[in-house]
Amino acid sequence: MSGGVEIPVRVVEIEQATPTVRRFRLAPIDGAPLPPFSAGAHVVTLMPARDRVIRNAYSLIDRAADGSSYRIGVLRVAQSRGGSAFMHDEVTVGTELRITMPVNLFPLAHAGRKHLLIAGGIGITPIFAMAEELRRTDAHYEIHYAMRNAASGAFVDELRARHGDKLKLYRDDCQEILAVDAILPNQPLGTHLYVCGPEGMIEAVLEGAREAGWPEENLHSERFQAPPTGEPFSVRLAKAGITCEVRGDQSLLEALEAAGVDAPFLCRGGACGQCEATVVEADGELVHNDHYLTDADKASGSKIMLCVSRLKGRELVLDL
Repeated sequence: MSGGVEIPVRVVEIEQATPTVRRFRLAPIDGAPLPPFSAGAHVVTLMPARDRVIRNAYSLIDRAADGSSYRIGVLRVAQSRGGSAFMHDEVTVGTELRITMPVNLFPLAHAGRKHLLIAGGIGITPIFAMAEELRRTDAHYEIHYAMRNAASGAFVDELRARHGDKLKLYRDDCQEILAVDAILPNQPLGTHLYVCGPEGMIEAVLEGAREAGWPEENLHSERFQAPPTGEPFSVRLAKAGITCEVRGDQSLLEALEAAGVDAPFLCRGGACGQCEATVVEADGELVHNDHYLTDADKASGSKIMLCVSRLKGRELVLDL
């Protein structure tokens, strides 16, 4: 099945957090309490664009105490594939959308003795929720938040008010560098690391942790990668007998959905493994953009993640 149960919601509040980030408060149309979620969870938001339904995953910032609303934060990206532009240009207070049930692929390890939270840019959204949960449970934690400048710090005021000196800020315009070689060594045994942000920052932090001797099971990261564009190609589902075209600006998953296929997904960012498909035949080169398949899986040419990967060639045949 696909993303599962969908919840009709209405936008009841919009806040311009920074010049490029908006926060949206979503309330259920039927008035029933929204499901609780644990820090690090996300929902997939379904946006009714003119020519298609856009589906983007957004981390949940928080849930109102009475369950009456969720908050999400959306960064307007320069090369939007449609989702961020839709949320910033088309959505107003009163707009009706649909969201999936919350899914958590980036949970806190509550058994950890300490929690090191590192965020860059819009990656602060799941980290914000984590920090709040850790504060409520009186856990031992630190927050390290890197941003371009003061104007791009979407949550700075709230974080300062809630977390005080547990928050450390790093601004590019002040030549303040997130020095992983100073932060990561000499942390207490049993500390867990959580990082979310730009791909390069995530990789640098994780690599720094490994070099400092951190065990792999204590390293946690989340990345919602937009599917890269490419050349169009054809995809054929061997079992279903369906053939459709994948446009250059479409992912495999989006093309199958447009063709009426209820394809599986959870994160839509190449991380969860839910949309893994078996390749029967590939007339061309598989272009893997996920963070789930192993190098051996990718080299075998037998598997592909529908949400972010594609074919550089003419036709892809899947065992679906």
